[in-house]
Amino acid sequence: MDVARKSFIKHWQLYLIVIPPVLFFVIFKYYPMLNAALAFKDYNVTKGIWGSPWIGFKNFELFFENPMFWTLVKNTIYISLYQLAVGFPIPIVLALALNEIRSARFKKLVQMVTFAPYFISTVVMVSMIMLFLAPRLGFFNTAMNALGMDSINFLGEPSMFRSIYVWSDVWQSAGYASVVYLAALAGIDPVLYEAAKVDGASRFQKILHVDLPGILPTITIILILNVGSIMGLGFEKIYLLQNPLNTATSEIISTYVYKIGLLNANYSFATAVGLFNSLINLCLLVFVNSLAKRISNNSIW
Repeated sequence: MDVARKSFIKHWQLYLIVIPPVLFFVIFKYYPMLNAALAFKDYNVTKGIWGSPWIGFKNFELFFENPMFWTLVKNTIYISLYQLAVGFPIPIVLALALNEIRSARFKKLVQMVTFAPYFISTVVMVSMIMLFLAPRLGFFNTAMNALGMDSINFLGEPSMFRSIYVWSDVWQSAGYASVVYLAALAGIDPVLYEAAKVDGASRFQKILHVDLPGILPTITIILILNVGSIMGLGFEKIYLLQNPLNTATSEIISTYVYKIGLLNANYSFATAVGLFNSLINLCLLVFVNSLAKRISNNSIW
């Protein structure tokens, strides 16, 4: 205690800076986690969370026995893996390409064009997708009709939903995601490039043997975080793009939780589903982090 008191007196300015973020996490992150107990209760509004009776794992059993269970898990994993396979390497390639551009004006132009879509709100983004893919007056169908092809109801085709969601997300977020890799590339020692030039390395060989190893720790951390959130697929965009024709492939765990928990007021069951989803993400995060630490000696902790 004396050591802690002396440390506080000596560095009280640093402790003062740390207090606000600590309070934020305690109040808005950790304290609400106590309400996860709702997943193990038969919630009654009049009795409240802690006054409602305990029912153990009954809500989890209901979810596992639900005919929608495997459909929800499959759709969530398929879309997440598709997004990871496409959306993870593209920002890396974009950052490497931007790093090779010698014209500063053209580089800034490309960065602005690729970065700007990130600031489009989800609602506006979904509205743009619907307008472009509209069956009768949409840009794509109008172009297809001009070429003599029949119109396609893109958002009404379940098989097309995943591609529409993933590629529109890549277009919107690739520029923003590449900023992290550009910052990592800026930290590479210029001496390495000079050495590669002396050895006669081509531009592609510099990327392969200098750039990629230099940003490998950053790539590993981002990959761990992405894999750790596979089951935490975003809710807003998918929910807004959903319609009765594409729910076979668009219904995921987060949209199901919203419909069951808020629209049907089944709060205990929805909490159990959400808790199951979070536990899967936690397990994936720990597993991928330990695997990355063994393979590349790079990890979050």
